[in-house]
Amino acid sequence: MTEYVTARAEPPFVTIDDLVDFIEPGVMLAIPKDESGVAMEATRALIRRGVQDLYLLCAPVCGMQADLLIGAGCVATVECGGIVISEVGVGPRFRDAVAKGSIRLRDSTCPAIHAGLQAGEKGEPFVALRGILGSDLVALRDDWRIVDNPFGTGGDPVLLVPAINPDVFLFHAAWGDRYGNVWIAGRRDLAYTAHASRKTIVTVEQIWDGDLLADERMAAGTLGAVYVTAGRTRRAARGRSRCSIAISKMRRTCASTRDWRAPTKDSPSTSNRMSSTRPLPE
Repeated sequence: MTEYVTARAEPPFVTIDDLVDFIEPGVMLAIPKDESGVAMEATRALIRRGVQDLYLLCAPVCGMQADLLIGAGCVATVECGGIVISEVGVGPRFRDAVAKGSIRLRDSTCPAIHAGLQAGEKGEPFVALRGILGSDLVALRDDWRIVDNPFGTGGDPVLLVPAINPDVFLFHAAWGDRYGNVWIAGRRDLAYTAHASRKTIVTVEQIWDGDLLADERMAAGTLGAVYVTAGRTRRAARGRSRCSIAISKMRRTCASTRDWRAPTKDSPSTSNRMSSTRPLPE
């Protein structure tokens, strides 16, 4: 029987400032919807660094994270299905920037962004959609094309949307391990956005004690290290981190600070949750 071993010379952890160094001015930065995991500590570090001219891709609708980046002057272009801060409504900095023309808005919709990212992860140049036909969005996007279905008998239009391949994808997760694997639970949007992106950087709550991919309870919800460039934990800002530079051969990264024991057999199931219900260790 062949035994597969995940090997890495050093933990793939970096400091929060080193983490955001992966995000250079002018790159396309993808960020997830609020419930999929928002890396707020990294966002604040990015703002402190003063990066500018970002092409911000909301995958597909974002909230306060996007509004902060826009308000701080980090963003030149936004592509999104919307920027909404829960019951507050449309992000005030986003709304103000669009009204003043200080950012370029590439209006989109959730199906187009999801489909474009899925095409990007597969290496396809475009993807065909039907549901957006008839929308005003089609007239606003000069990079979308309407063609006749080549497999039909005529009179069957479909919309072609180009693949999306972000330069950097930034998100936050509950756990990462020392091999660079990250637990994303059932958030498949995180998986295909990471697959489509040239780099993926992650902040995590805790370090998993062991190999997430080798644990049958966690493997199905784990994003493999091959898709992670670097990482860091939420608590690193308190000065308790043990971080090192990520291995250069890895395509993406992850950041963390404290050890965390794997749950016992009496622990609550983790298969369908983004984060544990147990309190964080002091």
